[in-house]
Amino acid sequence: KWLAAAAALAAAGTANAGEFSSTITAVSDYDFRGFSQSKKDPALQASLDYGFDNGFAIGAWASNIDFEPVDGDIELDLYAGYSADISDNVSWNVGAVYYLYPGSDTRTISDGEGTIQIDDIGEYWEAYVGIDVGPVSLKQWYADNLYDIDESALYTEANATFPIGETGFSVLAHVGYSWGDAWDDDVLGGELFDYSIGVGYDFEKFSLALKYTGTDASGDQKITD
Repeated sequence: KWLAAAAALAAAGTANAGEFSSTITAVSDYDFRGFSQSKKDPALQASLDYGFDNGFAIGAWASNIDFEPVDGDIELDLYAGYSADISDNVSWNVGAVYYLYPGSDTRTISDGEGTIQIDDIGEYWEAYVGIDVGPVSLKQWYADNLYDIDESALYTEANATFPIGETGFSVLAHVGYSWGDAWDDDVLGGELFDYSIGVGYDFEKFSLALKYTGTDASGDQKITD
């Protein structure tokens, strides 16, 4: 599927220089690790971050979502992290994210033959460690209770941004792998790869991107792809 995004830096500053920064982003689909979180509809997203001079940073990020028939309209992520340089073009980072879904409640719906209780969207935390080498970023994630289903999960990802000369354009590439107990066949349908390739354009405080995303999911997993 194709995904378009437009982002604007809403406040001057950078999240690793002792200042506040914020962004406002509009996307044609909220894609997360290869799967739509907004039923392939557009989403409006915003972030607010504060970076300390010592390499620590904290922030919050929010987006509208649609997991119908599961109740919930908003995702709110709270995060904290630390990064440090190893050399001129190599750095490492570590941090954690807590995923919340304010207003999501257990609901009961009718399926024509009776009623079904559908649980709310489970809150959970996820930690990561990563390394950046030039234009390439590698990151390993771990959640001990993914989606609040009492199963642990890991996510391994690589991202790259390759500038095209001084044009402001860049080639964007991503590959990720979801694995661990939560991704067993009997739980979430099996481990899977996701990927994307696209092009980005930066102009002053604005960024535009167009990319193609997909997964190797099949069967029931493919429903949300």
